[in-house]
Amino acid sequence: MYFEKGMRHYWIAKYLRKKGYEPIVICSNSKHNSDSELYFDDDSLLHVHKAEEIDVPFVFVKSRPYTGNGKARIMNMADFYRNVIKASKRLAAEFGKPDIIYASSVHPLTLAAGLKIAKRFGIKCICEVRDLWPESLVAYGMLKKDTAIAKALYAFEKKIYKKAEKVVMTWPGGYDYIVDRGWEKEIPESKVVCISNGVDLDEYTVNLTAHPYNNPILTDCGEIRIVYAGSIRKVNDIGILISAAEILKDRGVENYKLFLFGDGDEREGLEQRVKDMGLTCVLFMGKVPKSEIPSVLSQADIAILHNKSTSLDKYGQSQNKFFEYLASGSPILMTYTVGYSIVQEKQCGIEVKEQTPEAIADAIQYVCGLPKETLSLFKKNAAECAKDYDFKLLSEKVISVIEAK
Repeated sequence: MYFEKGMRHYWIAKYLRKKGYEPIVICSNSKHNSDSELYFDDDSLLHVHKAEEIDVPFVFVKSRPYTGNGKARIMNMADFYRNVIKASKRLAAEFGKPDIIYASSVHPLTLAAGLKIAKRFGIKCICEVRDLWPESLVAYGMLKKDTAIAKALYAFEKKIYKKAEKVVMTWPGGYDYIVDRGWEKEIPESKVVCISNGVDLDEYTVNLTAHPYNNPILTDCGEIRIVYAGSIRKVNDIGILISAAEILKDRGVENYKLFLFGDGDEREGLEQRVKDMGLTCVLFMGKVPKSEIPSVLSQADIAILHNKSTSLDKYGQSQNKFFEYLASGSPILMTYTVGYSIVQEKQCGIEVKEQTPEAIADAIQYVCGLPKETLSLFKKNAAECAKDYDFKLLSEKVISVIEAK
């Protein structure tokens, strides 16, 4: 967030500051899936830095680097938990005692640390859940639900929700998950609030013109341009899109190009697979700066929203890239179906009912054949829908949770 000068907590902090609050963003000093560490040349636990444009203090807490999802990542989580608690007294001495802690997960130890620091200062802690642990691990087949470790993590999760002042979830069906776990008697619905992910439309508009993406492969493409922007890792399951492209090749459907923007540990193998199959309709474009994504998406005829479909889909959707897709005004082809579907409710694209290569191939062929009037309606609806997920509005929701009595 610091280097991109964007994304959820950067934008929330920006708009909180405009409303007179004094937010401090506290995060790990190790970059996700990287061996680099930031700002540490001594044995101190933290480094305070300021983002020049909005003067929001960023505090980087020392925690070891990692790649992948193995032991090193778990140790990174433990480092952050221990060190942010140790450093909290120094932070209070430097910035003043906090009025409230807003602890946001990707992993639950962040929430646990927030609750512990809040107890130390005798203040409230709001816990924001952006990734369900261990449910996500179970859904992606990384952990079996009936194991002792899974049961311990579920118990830990429940304890966090009970202790939090409020629980913010990024999916509209967040409380459905509480009910599915059988926790509704101990965690009332009034305690759970949905504040979705979204997009900073002001920043998006600026980047659209200030950071153009000029690549003739995309710009001068004569076919229908279908764009994917995101990671290329196992959980993204890009291989199924390639299988769909192979089916379309066998059908003789060649009026489109699928542009894959992004990077990840599966990219190299998938590129070789595309080359071996002779799939000229699939192009790997690599990773581009986030500031250029609006320009990339503005050149798409269709934006394809794709992740590996799991049991979590029933709770709704809140991927960051989805809201960038909406802001671009691109018709959306979604390769799976979700509960609380924004695409269906706002009529800004189509969903595939079954995530198989055949069904995705059918959907690509169908959407490429839609009349211009239908695609124009999808575009108009998407752009209008994006206004509901502008971080100006979402930050007002955060304020209402902070100020709730």
